[in-house]
Amino acid sequence: MAPTREELVARHGERYKWLVLLTVMLGSMAAIMSSTIVNVAVPDLSRHFSLGQERAQWVSAAFMLSMTLSMLTTPWLLQRFGMRRTYAGTMLLLLFGGVFGGLSINYPMLLAMRVAEGLACGIVQPIPAIIIMRSFERSEQGRAMGMFGFGVVLAPALGPSVGGFLVEHFGWRSIFFIMVPFCIAVLAMAHRLMPAGARESNSQPLDWRGLLLAAIAVVGILNGLVQARTNPALAALLILIGLACLVGFIVYQLRTSNPLMNMSLFRYPQFAMGALVAFIYGMGLFGSTYLLPVYMQLGLHYAPSRAGLVLLPAGGVLAVTIWLGARLVDRVPTHIVVSAGVALLALSFALMALGSPDTSYLTLMAWAIIGRIGLGLVLPALSLGAMRGVDTGLIAQGSSTINFLRQLGGAIGVSMVGIVLEWRMTAHPAGAGSHGLRAFDETFLLIAVISILAVLAAWRMRAARVGIDTV
Repeated sequence: MAPTREELVARHGERYKWLVLLTVMLGSMAAIMSSTIVNVAVPDLSRHFSLGQERAQWVSAAFMLSMTLSMLTTPWLLQRFGMRRTYAGTMLLLLFGGVFGGLSINYPMLLAMRVAEGLACGIVQPIPAIIIMRSFERSEQGRAMGMFGFGVVLAPALGPSVGGFLVEHFGWRSIFFIMVPFCIAVLAMAHRLMPAGARESNSQPLDWRGLLLAAIAVVGILNGLVQARTNPALAALLILIGLACLVGFIVYQLRTSNPLMNMSLFRYPQFAMGALVAFIYGMGLFGSTYLLPVYMQLGLHYAPSRAGLVLLPAGGVLAVTIWLGARLVDRVPTHIVVSAGVALLALSFALMALGSPDTSYLTLMAWAIIGRIGLGLVLPALSLGAMRGVDTGLIAQGSSTINFLRQLGGAIGVSMVGIVLEWRMTAHPAGAGSHGLRAFDETFLLIAVISILAVLAAWRMRAARVGIDTV
């Protein structure tokens, strides 16, 4: 019989909470790598399956869409099945998606496996913040987030680099199989360190109606964006359906007794502003994560390994910066840390728009480093800043909601980048001198503008925080 949490604490002592945090950190690394490692393989996948940019972006968008929706189920799954069963189940699903994704024989099978991976990753994402907020004292939360962030930032840093090497030497299938050892290691650690948790017979049922409304809303809006250039009438219809379902979702969440998203969270001003920042920030961050490897290969004609390697030094800088960001959370107002971080991210995108065939590889690395410094400031500050002051009973829903909105912004950002890039590549053919690069330049500028909007929203967290402190 599996030991209880009390027995595990007695066995491991004070270090127990850090061991659990290490377990979920490794799980999050696997989840993030499965998200970012595929981006460097998009040109290869496009050639293998004969895809245009509008269809190729679904390799990333389908993952993010399923991840976005499954995040809403995390609080219910934890209540219904406990931490151990929930975490082990998601790792098994991620393992399944990785193995059979690498064995895909056609594009629909590949997309199905990306959806499976996304479902697993969405459930995993909110859990570390829940553990930190529940298990660590406020004075330790910055350090805990720093430890978690230090490990997690290695995933997006190593993902494109490892992915580029694998694609170039072993083909695109290898990037799916690389997830297998991570998943097996996390399963073993979860079995040893996580309590089983009792199955709660009196737990609330899952809000399937709300989940269905959210799914139709997100799928309608994303598909509408994809159809915008080729079929404006269908695009308008899909977007209207999506927006109608979004309104229906919000109204239903306000009225149901067991909502997926507790709307009372938005009564906390700092949470409402943090959620808005998360959404806009997600659009810029994930849109650029998709765009950069494609730009390096199609725009500047680098090999996949070189395209992936450009982010490796930036990842090392990010790992150091996130420690600084974690320490700043308890010393500097959250709105300043988040605003500065997003501003540096916007600057990085704007500099990328200045790239040309004459731009040196080291210069591209430097521009990427600027963006990762900004990311290192934002990561520990945004979640903790938005969640502080929220009632303890709402922490799980709050973490799930922040992650949901960030990933929703990311899914929309990836789709939008793929669509805009395809549109601008049609307007600036690659064969017309340097005009092919202009398509990438204009797309990077769009992401920079989106990030600037996140800066404005982050600065509004200042007034929200003052308001909450004076109550």
